[in-house]
Amino acid sequence: MTQAESTTVRLKVSPEVARLVRPGAPRDAQLAAARGALPLAGKDFLTVLFFLCSSSDLEIKTSAVKTLRALPGTILDAVLKDSTLHPQLLELLVRARIADTELMGSVIMHPSTAIKTMLYLANKADQDVLERLAENHNKLREYPELVETIIANPNANKELKLRLGWQDPEPDSAAETGEDQAVPDAEEDQDGDEEGRSQVELEALMEEADQEGLSKYQIALELKVAEKIKMGLTGDKEWRTLMIKQSNKLIQAAVLKNPRITDGEVLMIAKNKTSTEDLIRMILLNKEWMKLYEIKKALITHPKTPPPKAMRLVPMLTMKDIKELAKSRQVSTLVSTAARKELELRIKKTGG
Repeated sequence: MTQAESTTVRLKVSPEVARLVRPGAPRDAQLAAARGALPLAGKDFLTVLFFLCSSSDLEIKTSAVKTLRALPGTILDAVLKDSTLHPQLLELLVRARIADTELMGSVIMHPSTAIKTMLYLANKADQDVLERLAENHNKLREYPELVETIIANPNANKELKLRLGWQDPEPDSAAETGEDQAVPDAEEDQDGDEEGRSQVELEALMEEADQEGLSKYQIALELKVAEKIKMGLTGDKEWRTLMIKQSNKLIQAAVLKNPRITDGEVLMIAKNKTSTEDLIRMILLNKEWMKLYEIKKALITHPKTPPPKAMRLVPMLTMKDIKELAKSRQVSTLVSTAARKELELRIKKTGG
């Protein structure tokens, strides 16, 4: 979680927690809390770790992450009995303890668990946790995308996928031929970039990187294409910034599909003259983004925006921007001509 994202979280905290996480709090006290050396109650302890896991102080952050991952399940089980637990605390548990099947089972059934946290689990969890997720029939009915994400998870076995309504596009012919279907799967896993590491290996890489204090850029150097696509789809702002700079179009597209992407990030992509035609097309097709004036303005002047699309956006500009566009040499002749015609039309209407 980036510092910018953490500031948007609104948590009601006790006075004890406030003293530890407020700006200017004593570093020694924060480090002791991060190491689990202070007498804090379960919910307060988890809340303090939530804030300290986002600390700009590397030692405090690393200690908080290690403590969170080492906390006994009995402590966290007691915390999870609180039905008013903040959704961000539940998301923190998922990201730190996704391999803990029992704990994830409790998170899945918690009334405050957000859908984005459920989707994260559906996308990254192993088979045992996916089974727990599939048992939450109310959530599956309410959010069909959960079913789709579970089915797309490479850790989901065939039986679970079939139970969720998946139809095998290539029926198993092993019974007819006597061939072992595990051999082709094993060969595909050796393709490197195509499949990527197993979920367990990926989590181990992330944990090791956290403990060593590596930057996300350094972690990204170790990721395969499939793993980078996952980080583009689910990662925080720092991950999205890294993944949008990748040359692979699938990785870039995954960033725009990330449900956490902000309008500001989309605007930066629209303003970036090196953004690919595919990215520009994805923005043009998104009705919510196209309601924003600055994004429309950026797309009109983007070299990868098809001229007919840009021309249709011209009448939506203000008079000031149309005047600048009409004189601009940074756009195609078709667009600047459309701007001049729109300018003339408005002048006639106003009598100016």
